[in-house]
Amino acid sequence: MNSIFLDSSCDDASRRRLLFDGQLLAYSPRRSSLALVEFSRGLIREAFGELDPEEAQHQLEVERYVEILAALKPTFINHPTSKQLVAGILDELGCDLDKTYFDVPRMRTATSDAYLTSGLGYAFHPHRDTWYAAPMCQVNWWLPIYEIEPNNAMAFHCRYWSRPIANESAEFAYDDYVNNARKNAAQYVRQDTRKQPHPIEPVELDPQFRVITRVGGLLLFSAAQLHSTVPNTSGRTRFSIDFRTVHVDDVAARAGAANLDSHCTGTALRDFFRASDLAKLPEDLVRPFDSSPDGLGPET
Repeated sequence: MNSIFLDSSCDDASRRRLLFDGQLLAYSPRRSSLALVEFSRGLIREAFGELDPEEAQHQLEVERYVEILAALKPTFINHPTSKQLVAGILDELGCDLDKTYFDVPRMRTATSDAYLTSGLGYAFHPHRDTWYAAPMCQVNWWLPIYEIEPNNAMAFHCRYWSRPIANESAEFAYDDYVNNARKNAAQYVRQDTRKQPHPIEPVELDPQFRVITRVGGLLLFSAAQLHSTVPNTSGRTRFSIDFRTVHVDDVAARAGAANLDSHCTGTALRDFFRASDLAKLPEDLVRPFDSSPDGLGPET
Protein backbone atom coordinates (compact mmCIF):
# COMPACT_ATOMS: atom_id res chain seq x y z
CA MET A 1 0.00 0.00 0.00
CA ASN A 2 1.34 3.43 -0.96
CA SER A 3 1.14 6.14 1.71
CA ILE A 4 2.22 9.76 2.10
CA PHE A 5 4.33 10.47 5.19
CA LEU A 6 4.18 14.11 6.33
CA ASP A 7 7.14 15.56 8.24
CA SER A 8 8.40 12.11 9.20
CA SER A 9 10.99 12.09 12.00
CA CYS A 10 12.70 8.93 10.73
CA ASP A 11 16.42 8.95 9.97
CA ASP A 12 17.80 8.94 6.45
CA ALA A 13 18.33 5.17 6.27
CA SER A 14 14.72 4.52 7.32
CA ARG A 15 13.50 7.21 4.92
CA ARG A 16 15.27 5.57 2.00
CA ARG A 17 13.75 2.20 2.90
CA LEU A 18 10.28 3.75 2.88
CA LEU A 19 10.91 5.34 -0.51
CA PHE A 20 12.28 2.11 -1.98
CA ASP A 21 9.08 0.44 -0.76
CA GLY A 22 6.94 2.86 -2.77
CA GLN A 23 5.99 5.44 -0.15
CA LEU A 24 5.97 9.22 -0.67
CA LEU A 25 7.39 11.64 1.89
CA ALA A 26 6.52 15.33 2.19
CA TYR A 27 8.19 17.90 4.42
CA SER A 28 7.08 21.38 5.42
CA PRO A 29 9.29 24.27 4.24
CA ARG A 30 12.66 24.38 5.94
CA ARG A 31 15.12 27.24 6.37
CA SER A 32 17.40 25.60 3.82
CA SER A 33 14.70 24.93 1.22
CA LEU A 34 13.39 28.49 1.51
CA ALA A 35 16.94 29.76 0.95
CA LEU A 36 17.06 27.82 -2.33
CA VAL A 37 13.64 29.23 -3.28
CA GLU A 38 14.73 32.81 -2.60
CA PHE A 39 17.94 32.35 -4.59
CA SER A 40 16.02 30.91 -7.55
CA ARG A 41 13.42 33.70 -7.38
CA GLY A 42 16.20 36.27 -7.60
CA LEU A 43 17.46 34.70 -10.83
CA ILE A 44 13.90 34.47 -12.18
CA ARG A 45 13.19 38.14 -11.42
CA GLU A 46 16.41 39.15 -13.15
CA ALA A 47 15.53 37.05 -16.21
CA PHE A 48 11.94 38.28 -16.62
CA GLY A 49 12.49 41.89 -15.60
CA GLU A 50 9.25 43.76 -14.88
CA LEU A 51 7.05 40.85 -15.97
CA ASP A 52 5.38 38.60 -13.43
CA PRO A 53 7.12 35.26 -14.13
CA GLU A 54 3.95 33.27 -13.54
CA GLU A 55 2.01 35.47 -15.97
CA ALA A 56 4.74 36.22 -18.52
CA GLN A 57 3.57 33.51 -20.90
CA HIS A 58 0.49 35.63 -21.63
CA GLN A 59 2.61 38.61 -22.69
CA LEU A 60 5.45 37.05 -24.70
CA GLU A 61 5.74 35.22 -27.97
CA VAL A 62 6.73 31.64 -27.21
CA GLU A 63 10.05 32.02 -29.03
CA ARG A 64 11.01 34.95 -26.78
CA TYR A 65 9.89 32.98 -23.73
CA VAL A 66 12.19 30.11 -24.74
CA GLU A 67 15.10 32.56 -25.15
CA ILE A 68 14.62 33.66 -21.54
CA LEU A 69 14.49 30.09 -20.26
CA ALA A 70 17.51 29.12 -22.35
CA ALA A 71 19.57 31.67 -20.38
CA LEU A 72 17.88 31.29 -16.99
CA LYS A 73 17.93 27.52 -16.56
CA PRO A 74 21.65 26.90 -17.24
CA THR A 75 22.52 29.84 -15.00
CA PHE A 76 20.63 28.24 -12.13
CA ILE A 77 21.91 24.72 -12.83
CA ASN A 78 25.58 25.69 -13.06
CA HIS A 79 25.69 28.32 -10.32
CA PRO A 80 27.89 27.23 -7.38
CA THR A 81 25.36 28.68 -4.96
CA SER A 82 22.74 26.23 -6.21
CA LYS A 83 24.96 23.30 -5.22
CA GLN A 84 25.76 24.85 -1.84
CA LEU A 85 22.08 25.36 -1.06
CA VAL A 86 21.20 21.78 -2.06
CA ALA A 87 23.88 20.51 0.33
CA GLY A 88 22.27 22.68 3.02
CA ILE A 89 18.90 21.00 2.45
CA LEU A 90 20.47 17.55 2.70
CA ASP A 91 22.26 18.51 5.90
CA GLU A 92 19.08 19.89 7.49
CA LEU A 93 17.16 16.73 6.56
CA GLY A 94 19.71 14.50 8.28
CA CYS A 95 21.68 13.10 5.33
CA ASP A 96 25.31 12.08 5.81
CA LEU A 97 27.08 14.55 3.53
CA ASP A 98 30.12 12.28 3.21
CA LYS A 99 27.98 9.45 1.84
CA THR A 100 25.19 11.30 0.04
CA TYR A 101 25.70 12.32 -3.60
CA PHE A 102 23.43 14.66 -5.56
CA ASP A 103 23.06 15.77 -9.15
CA VAL A 104 22.75 19.42 -10.11
CA PRO A 105 19.38 20.97 -9.23
CA ARG A 106 17.19 21.79 -12.19
CA MET A 107 14.60 24.52 -12.54
CA ARG A 108 11.42 23.28 -14.24
CA THR A 109 8.61 25.25 -15.84
CA ALA A 110 5.15 23.95 -16.66
CA THR A 111 3.25 26.60 -18.59
CA SER A 112 -0.52 26.84 -18.65
CA ASP A 113 -2.91 25.86 -21.43
CA ALA A 114 -0.27 24.12 -23.60
CA TYR A 115 1.61 27.38 -24.28
CA LEU A 116 4.95 25.51 -24.22
CA THR A 117 5.04 21.73 -23.81
CA SER A 118 8.26 20.93 -25.71
CA GLY A 119 11.96 21.35 -25.06
CA LEU A 120 12.62 23.60 -22.05
CA GLY A 121 8.95 23.38 -21.05
CA TYR A 122 8.53 19.66 -21.71
CA ALA A 123 5.32 18.24 -20.22
CA PHE A 124 6.29 14.80 -19.03
CA HIS A 125 4.20 11.81 -19.96
CA PRO A 126 3.77 9.01 -17.38
CA HIS A 127 7.26 7.63 -16.79
CA ARG A 128 9.68 6.24 -14.27
CA ASP A 129 13.03 8.02 -14.02
CA THR A 130 14.62 4.58 -14.11
CA TRP A 131 13.55 4.36 -17.78
CA TYR A 132 15.97 7.27 -18.28
CA ALA A 133 18.91 5.36 -16.71
CA ALA A 134 18.41 6.57 -13.15
CA PRO A 135 19.69 3.94 -10.69
CA MET A 136 17.13 2.02 -8.65
CA CYS A 137 18.58 3.59 -5.47
CA GLN A 138 17.89 7.15 -6.64
CA VAL A 139 15.74 9.44 -4.49
CA ASN A 140 14.00 12.38 -6.22
CA TRP A 141 13.56 15.67 -4.33
CA TRP A 142 11.04 18.24 -5.61
CA LEU A 143 9.90 21.65 -4.34
CA PRO A 144 7.76 24.50 -5.74
CA ILE A 145 9.22 27.98 -6.17
CA TYR A 146 5.78 29.68 -6.18
CA GLU A 147 2.42 28.50 -4.90
CA ILE A 148 0.98 25.47 -6.68
CA GLU A 149 -2.51 23.98 -6.89
CA PRO A 150 -3.96 20.67 -8.09
CA ASN A 151 -4.27 22.00 -11.66
CA ASN A 152 -0.54 22.66 -12.03
CA ALA A 153 1.02 20.01 -9.83
CA MET A 154 2.64 16.64 -10.45
CA ALA A 155 0.73 13.35 -10.46
CA PHE A 156 1.80 9.97 -9.07
CA HIS A 157 0.31 6.78 -10.47
CA CYS A 158 0.97 4.48 -7.55
CA ARG A 159 -1.06 1.51 -8.81
CA TYR A 160 1.95 0.78 -11.02
CA TRP A 161 4.48 0.66 -8.20
CA SER A 162 4.49 -3.14 -8.26
CA ARG A 163 3.12 -3.59 -11.77
CA PRO A 164 5.43 -3.59 -14.80
CA ILE A 165 4.54 -1.52 -17.86
CA ALA A 166 5.60 -2.29 -21.41
CA ASN A 167 7.74 0.67 -22.44
CA GLU A 168 10.45 1.97 -24.78
CA SER A 169 13.32 2.09 -22.27
CA ALA A 170 15.26 -0.65 -24.12
CA GLU A 171 15.80 1.93 -26.90
CA PHE A 172 17.17 4.56 -24.51
CA ALA A 173 20.93 5.14 -24.27
CA TYR A 174 21.83 7.66 -21.60
CA ASP A 175 25.05 9.01 -23.09
CA ASP A 176 23.35 9.76 -26.40
CA TYR A 177 20.48 11.50 -24.60
CA VAL A 178 22.84 13.74 -22.62
CA ASN A 179 25.06 14.61 -25.57
CA ASN A 180 22.23 15.31 -27.98
CA ALA A 181 18.60 15.38 -26.82
CA ARG A 182 19.00 17.07 -23.43
CA LYS A 183 21.75 19.45 -24.53
CA ASN A 184 19.65 20.70 -27.44
CA ALA A 185 16.36 21.12 -25.55
CA ALA A 186 16.04 24.82 -26.44
CA GLN A 187 15.72 23.91 -30.12
CA TYR A 188 12.33 22.29 -29.56
CA VAL A 189 9.69 25.00 -29.36
CA ARG A 190 6.57 23.95 -31.27
CA GLN A 191 7.18 20.20 -31.30
CA ASP A 192 9.44 17.86 -29.35
CA THR A 193 10.81 15.03 -31.49
CA ARG A 194 13.45 13.79 -29.05
CA LYS A 195 13.39 10.07 -28.42
CA GLN A 196 12.18 9.54 -24.85
CA PRO A 197 10.89 6.35 -23.23
CA HIS A 198 7.09 6.16 -23.32
CA PRO A 199 4.69 3.42 -22.23
CA ILE A 200 3.66 1.24 -25.16
CA GLU A 201 0.53 -0.02 -23.45
CA PRO A 202 -2.45 1.95 -22.09
CA VAL A 203 -1.77 3.48 -18.67
CA GLU A 204 -4.67 4.21 -16.33
CA LEU A 205 -3.98 7.67 -14.91
CA ASP A 206 -6.66 7.53 -12.21
CA PRO A 207 -6.70 7.21 -9.32
CA GLN A 208 -3.65 9.39 -8.78
CA PHE A 209 -1.92 11.29 -6.00
CA ARG A 210 -1.36 15.04 -6.35
CA VAL A 211 0.64 16.32 -3.39
CA ILE A 212 0.23 20.07 -2.84
CA THR A 213 3.05 21.50 -0.74
CA ARG A 214 3.67 25.06 0.35
CA VAL A 215 6.41 27.11 -1.28
CA GLY A 216 9.68 25.43 -0.32
CA GLY A 217 7.92 22.30 0.88
CA LEU A 218 9.79 19.15 -0.11
CA LEU A 219 8.39 16.09 -1.83
CA LEU A 220 10.54 12.93 -1.93
CA PHE A 221 9.88 9.84 -4.06
CA SER A 222 11.71 6.91 -5.60
CA ALA A 223 13.04 7.13 -9.15
CA ALA A 224 10.99 3.99 -9.80
CA GLN A 225 7.70 5.75 -8.98
CA LEU A 226 5.50 6.34 -12.05
CA HIS A 227 4.69 10.05 -12.31
CA SER A 228 3.69 12.68 -14.86
CA THR A 229 3.13 16.39 -15.38
CA VAL A 230 -0.47 17.40 -14.68
CA PRO A 231 -1.84 19.33 -17.69
CA ASN A 232 -1.64 22.89 -16.40
CA THR A 233 -5.01 24.66 -16.59
CA SER A 234 -4.37 27.12 -13.75
CA GLY A 235 -3.59 30.10 -15.98
CA ARG A 236 -0.17 30.49 -14.33
CA THR A 237 3.20 28.94 -15.08
CA ARG A 238 4.46 26.50 -12.48
CA PHE A 239 8.09 26.95 -11.44
CA SER A 240 9.73 24.16 -9.47
CA ILE A 241 13.12 22.72 -8.58
CA ASP A 242 14.15 19.11 -8.51
CA PHE A 243 17.36 17.24 -7.78
CA ARG A 244 18.28 13.64 -7.08
CA THR A 245 20.39 11.83 -4.51
CA VAL A 246 22.00 8.46 -4.02
CA HIS A 247 23.69 7.03 -0.94
CA VAL A 248 27.06 5.44 -1.67
CA ASP A 249 26.25 2.41 0.49
CA ASP A 250 23.11 1.78 -1.58
CA VAL A 251 25.13 2.03 -4.79
CA ALA A 252 27.71 -0.45 -3.50
CA ALA A 253 25.07 -2.88 -2.20
CA ARG A 254 22.82 -2.61 -5.31
CA ALA A 255 20.06 -1.55 -2.90
CA GLY A 256 16.93 0.30 -3.97
CA ALA A 257 13.52 -0.31 -5.47
CA ALA A 258 12.85 -3.44 -7.50
CA ASN A 259 13.54 -3.15 -11.23
CA LEU A 260 10.23 -4.17 -12.82
CA ASP A 261 10.54 -2.84 -16.35
CA SER A 262 13.61 -0.65 -16.95
CA HIS A 263 15.87 -1.89 -19.76
CA CYS A 264 17.93 1.17 -20.73
CA THR A 265 21.70 1.36 -21.12
CA GLY A 266 24.14 3.82 -19.60
CA THR A 267 23.75 5.37 -16.18
CA ALA A 268 23.15 8.79 -14.65
CA LEU A 269 25.45 8.01 -11.72
CA ARG A 270 28.40 9.89 -13.22
CA ASP A 271 26.36 13.10 -12.86
CA PHE A 272 26.38 12.92 -9.06
CA PHE A 273 28.58 14.91 -6.65
CA ARG A 274 29.38 14.15 -3.03
CA ALA A 275 27.57 16.67 -0.86
CA SER A 276 30.58 17.33 1.38
CA ASP A 277 33.15 18.20 -1.29
CA LEU A 278 31.60 17.70 -4.79
CA ALA A 279 33.76 14.64 -5.52
CA LYS A 280 32.38 12.14 -8.06
CA LEU A 281 31.37 8.57 -7.27
CA PRO A 282 34.24 6.06 -7.67
CA GLU A 283 34.23 4.67 -11.20
CA ASP A 284 34.46 1.07 -9.98
CA LEU A 285 31.11 1.52 -8.25
CA VAL A 286 29.51 3.18 -11.28
CA ARG A 287 30.67 0.87 -14.07
CA PRO A 288 28.34 -2.07 -13.29
CA PHE A 289 25.34 0.22 -13.84
CA ASP A 290 26.23 0.94 -17.46
CA SER A 291 24.32 -2.13 -18.62
CA SER A 292 21.26 -1.91 -16.34
CA PRO A 293 19.68 0.50 -13.81
CA ASP A 294 20.05 -2.04 -10.97
CA GLY A 295 23.76 -2.62 -11.61
CA LEU A 296 23.22 -6.34 -11.98
CA GLY A 297 24.12 -6.53 -15.65
CA PRO A 298 22.03 -7.44 -18.70
CA GLU A 299 19.12 -9.78 -18.36
CA THR A 300 19.73 -13.41 -19.27
